[in-house]
Amino acid sequence: MEFGYFTMPSHPPERGFKAGHDWDLQTLRWLDELGYAEAWIGEHHTAPWEPHPSPDLLVAQALLQTKRLRIGPGGFLLPYHHPAELANRIAALDHLSEGRLMFGVAASGLPSDWAMFHVDGTSGQNREMTREALEIILKLWRDPAPFTVEGKYWTVTKPAEMYGFLRPHLYPVQRPHPPIGVAGLSKNSDTLKLAGERGFLPLSLNLNPAYVKSHWDSVEAGAARAGRTPSRRDWRLVREVMVAETDAEAWKHSVGGMMGRMMSEYFLPLLGNFGFKDYLKHSPEVADSDVTMEYCAKHNWLVGSPATVAEKIERIWHDVGGFGSLLVFGFDYSEAPAVWHNSLRLLQEEVMPRIRHLDIEVKAAA
Repeated sequence: MEFGYFTMPSHPPERGFKAGHDWDLQTLRWLDELGYAEAWIGEHHTAPWEPHPSPDLLVAQALLQTKRLRIGPGGFLLPYHHPAELANRIAALDHLSEGRLMFGVAASGLPSDWAMFHVDGTSGQNREMTREALEIILKLWRDPAPFTVEGKYWTVTKPAEMYGFLRPHLYPVQRPHPPIGVAGLSKNSDTLKLAGERGFLPLSLNLNPAYVKSHWDSVEAGAARAGRTPSRRDWRLVREVMVAETDAEAWKHSVGGMMGRMMSEYFLPLLGNFGFKDYLKHSPEVADSDVTMEYCAKHNWLVGSPATVAEKIERIWHDVGGFGSLLVFGFDYSEAPAVWHNSLRLLQEEVMPRIRHLDIEVKAAA
């Protein structure tokens, strides 16, 4: 198993944009120093609690300040980008990363973002646009000959050489492309089916583990359509994590810290407005009103001492059938940086040795 990071990025609305950006860079430097494998950076346009509209700006700076960490958008919201422009931008970033770039894609789930860009998310237009844009981007990277794609949403031409020196020239360093990750939320997630179908990296967002178990069914369904056999080693699970020397201290820093504040002021109300609180319940009999920040900390979060968190990770690993990477859900602890750094350190240095035996290949052989 590997540890990584997934951040929206999240910051309280009163935090200045530059201050939040600097906190994210500091966290990415810590992750690199501590030996984390990867980090994914989200994109949003109309959410003060998720204020970063340009993950590639943060990625580009972070690549200059880290040495080993694989970094990428997690992901670009494809309905809001022209596929030819984004194909060139990602290829350029891959060159700057010297092959450390990952390419996360997403369909966008915020109605306020849909409204800003005039995308009809209620009818699934955002998902249609995501598939079309991704196909065009991959074709631009894959096919050397000139072509024109006339899609439902975009018309893109890869032109022939002009005047003997003008031609498309930029391709990713990683061939045929950087690792592609897609995040999923719902039980029959189209994006997770796409991951299985195309061999992309599936990322399951931070929901109740009993519910997340169904996500692998979507990956397998998509893989079956394409005659593929997906590997659970590629599966990433995003979780809220707070590790401290004792369970009581971890509870105080999570429920009583920025993790608790963001969940109670933003994330839980957001999911409630979408009717998604069922995805957080360990049992369908639980009332929506009982799904509080404390409830999530008890049933969904990985909070506690190193021994407690290791035990919780192992329980989830067995419950869902095995996965390859745990991604820590990012929070803004810039007012208590030592707390967040210590949690990241304890997870890598004291929790990881306790769970090294959780190996997908060993499970498959058994």
